Amino acid sequence: MEGDYPGLKANAEAYIGEVADRNAGNLRRYAATAVDQTREALRALGYYEPVIDWRVEEGDSDTTALLMLSVTPGEPVRVRSRLVEIRGAAASDAGLTSDLPAHPAEGDVLDHGEYASLRSTIQSRARQRGYFNGRFLTRTLKVDPTNHSADITLIYDSGRRYQLGDVIFEEGHWFETDLLREFVTFEPGTPYHSDEIAQLNRDLLNSGYFSNVDINISPEDAENGIIPVRVDLARREARSVAGGVGFSTDVGPRFRGTWREHWINTMGHKRGAETELSAPRQNLSTWYELPLDPPMTDLIRLTAGYQREDIENVESELLTLGQQWQHQLEDGWLQVLSLRWEGERFNIGDDEKGTSTLLLPGASYSKIQADSPLDPSRGYRLQLDVTGSHRAVLSDVDILQVNALVKGLFTLAGKHRFVGRLQAGAIATNRFSDVPPSLRFFAGGDQSVRGYGYETLSPENDNGVPVGGRFLIGGSGEYQYQFADQWRAAVFVDHGNAINDLNDPLATGAGIGVRWISPVGPLRLDIAKGLDREFGGDWRIHFSMGPEL
Repeated sequence: MEGDYPGLKANAEAYIGEVADRNAGNLRRYAATAVDQTREALRALGYYEPVIDWRVEEGDSDTTALLMLSVTPGEPVRVRSRLVEIRGAAASDAGLTSDLPAHPAEGDVLDHGEYASLRSTIQSRARQRGYFNGRFLTRTLKVDPTNHSADITLIYDSGRRYQLGDVIFEEGHWFETDLLREFVTFEPGTPYHSDEIAQLNRDLLNSGYFSNVDINISPEDAENGIIPVRVDLARREARSVAGGVGFSTDVGPRFRGTWREHWINTMGHKRGAETELSAPRQNLSTWYELPLDPPMTDLIRLTAGYQREDIENVESELLTLGQQWQHQLEDGWLQVLSLRWEGERFNIGDDEKGTSTLLLPGASYSKIQADSPLDPSRGYRLQLDVTGSHRAVLSDVDILQVNALVKGLFTLAGKHRFVGRLQAGAIATNRFSDVPPSLRFFAGGDQSVRGYGYETLSPENDNGVPVGGRFLIGGSGEYQYQFADQWRAAVFVDHGNAINDLNDPLATGAGIGVRWISPVGPLRLDIAKGLDREFGGDWRIHFSMGPEL
């Protein structure tokens, strides 16, 4: 290719493709076809008058014959005029008319691919937004190779915009129709948009009630421009059982099992049980769930559970009973209001033994914004948890606990990834010695300050046993570089501690790691050095998995 035209060269090579039987005679016979294909490849990118010469280099017993094409592209065809006009009801619909592809623009070298993209964008947006009778009144691309000019004229008449009608659930779904209607987020008469139908499909599938959702919406069934929405549902099997084995350096090997009953009555109630078994922690919990309106986000959950822990000489047995009301606020925050009773028996290094009974109302607010649930390239997580108890209401001690978390990540140039975390917590109480270990703060480990043992960072008693702190302060900064497909290298610094006084020193850890982006989310392997030996800092290997946010 004479001159610097990498795009033209690549397009010509793509048009020609691989050539079989490359002896000299075959290549000579193929030369005319190759020239025509090259000419077509250049024409697609606006070069209508190339000069193409060819020759065949003879091969021998060790080398293959080569067909050599020498191309001089010549002067390109440029867009002289561009007229794009939307008529009909869509003329005032910014969702269709705004941000149409800017190219090919006047003065651009003509690119037939860009022209086709502009044309198809208008058609696809029209179908997506319910202009099912739309058509091009004029769709012309006039090319004058002699004058090296092209004129684009696209005049589209959208016709009327159809509307969404009543949602009709076909017989056989078994559930109460009132429950299913709560999944519908649009009213009859809403202008058609394919996103509304896609959202209904996703919500019904994500409900866990159905194995298949088939939504039939056809303009041919419309009356006066209103299309009925017919939904055919296949109910899933009522029960499922799942189990898994995992490992982290915090708790070692662990087994997790779940049993779920996805529907137990026509109102869509659910129930289930979960267990997690590891050397330091064993728990069993059960729950019963009632959907609210809208059922995609709002629910009431009744819970009961038992947990036993033995971590760093802190032994605890915890029994809980509770209720949660989950509600999605209009601004995207998820609100969870809860009331739970906790009975705990604990032993801290054989120095502190006791029992506690607490009735704990609480409120949690969280918001996650991410461009992917498993491996986002950018996003953030905000969370605030507040819980407390009072001796006047079935509790042994007055407690107010507040815990806040901020996490964020962003990616530059597709390969450079930055992850940050800030966490702060505090406990206000009239008698800290009566606060059970499950409500005290501990730091250290895979998800906290790496380079230190799991929950080893906290104030200690006279025997050197971590007993938990009144305050929690933590932060982390991490840089990741993607050096191969699905693989990232990382460097990080963590800083934090569980303390009783805000002037107490914090611990620092730093290290390097590798990330593998598996189908179930990132797997993280880190080598960290705790930089403060007085807090037990040392070289440690940390392994964990799960989304960054």
